[in-house]
Amino acid sequence: MRISKKLSALGAFFVVAVVVAGCGSSIPSDSVASVAGNSISLKAYNHWMYIAAKEEAAQETGEPVIVPQTPPTYTSCISQIRRDIPTLASTSAATLKTDCANVFKEFNSEVMAFLIEAYWYQADAYKDGIRYTSADLQKDFKKAMKTEFPTTAQFNAYLKSSGETKADILFQIRVSQIYTKLLDRAEIKPTTATIAKYYAAHKSTFGTKETRDLHLVRTSSLAQATAAYNALKSGSSWTTVAAKYSATAAAGKNGGLLTGVSSGEEENAVNTVIFANPVGKVVGPVKGLLGSYVIEVTKIVPATQKTLAQSTAQIKELMTETAQTAAQAKVNAASKKNWGSKTICRSLYSIADCVGYKAPATTTTATTAPATVTSSTTTPTVTSSTTTAAGTSTTATATGTTTTTS
Repeated sequence: MRISKKLSALGAFFVVAVVVAGCGSSIPSDSVASVAGNSISLKAYNHWMYIAAKEEAAQETGEPVIVPQTPPTYTSCISQIRRDIPTLASTSAATLKTDCANVFKEFNSEVMAFLIEAYWYQADAYKDGIRYTSADLQKDFKKAMKTEFPTTAQFNAYLKSSGETKADILFQIRVSQIYTKLLDRAEIKPTTATIAKYYAAHKSTFGTKETRDLHLVRTSSLAQATAAYNALKSGSSWTTVAAKYSATAAAGKNGGLLTGVSSGEEENAVNTVIFANPVGKVVGPVKGLLGSYVIEVTKIVPATQKTLAQSTAQIKELMTETAQTAAQAKVNAASKKNWGSKTICRSLYSIADCVGYKAPATTTTATTAPATVTSSTTTPTVTSSTTTAAGTSTTATATGTTTTTS
């Protein structure tokens, strides 16, 4: 059950209650944000920051896990660097603070986006009547375990190395299924009629054009082309004629042989001759815009055209990919519209999903930053969410933190 970085690093497990209702947006003192009255606790936030840092450190074998916590002073982060990375023990606090701040910015964006979207998606699912029961979850969990972690020992080893809990894994499955259900509802799937319409509009793309192989000598004058033509008719080879009469040395190689030429590749006068004459007929001189030519077609490869039946599978795949992309955009836009105005964040943790967000000034990266305090550039491949509908009570079982709303 190797999942995307966002899910593996940031998964939280919340239980959705049965009522959707609006309420206040104040942020409790022990929380970093409030989404439609549902708070995201600092304890839960720090948990996922740790997991994100642990995954980052795992990319550098043997490096310590540095968690960029306690903004804006980052005293905890600075102390941890000095304690766990001896080579930086004497580095100035100002330099280490800058390092911690840069990493915090990256990790915070991932963690906050995930936790916020957690509320958005599950709230949307609940509002739309989508239900995912505990029985569904356990069934999918067993299936995932059988595929990815055949033994308990392997599963436990993964939890230890990642810093995750079983509740986090259950969440990942739950959110993936809920998000998939949202996409399924939004996706406009191709039908026999739409596939046929697509085929009619793009018919030429489901076949190949006629192509021809030929000898072609372009000369610098009509007289040269006439001489080349006469030499060929007298029995001289294309190799000899091309080498002697071609306007450029490069064009004179290989007897002026061209392969796989389709209509429109050569200038008009030449193109007309190529596709109007049979194999084996020497034609010339042909006056064009770029010179005078002598031409002989040596092979004709006929055009092909797949039928609608032959093209259906390919068209369905293309249309499905387009529909899935559109469904993702639709689901994301709906969630933002429904819950964006109800997402309030503390300024230190604010991101673009938060009301009143203002991008912070760019921070200069210190040159002494340790490898493990360098933020990840991996882009999460799955956008999911966790939680409850507005105004409900939620329980973060992965961290043991319970949050309630008014």
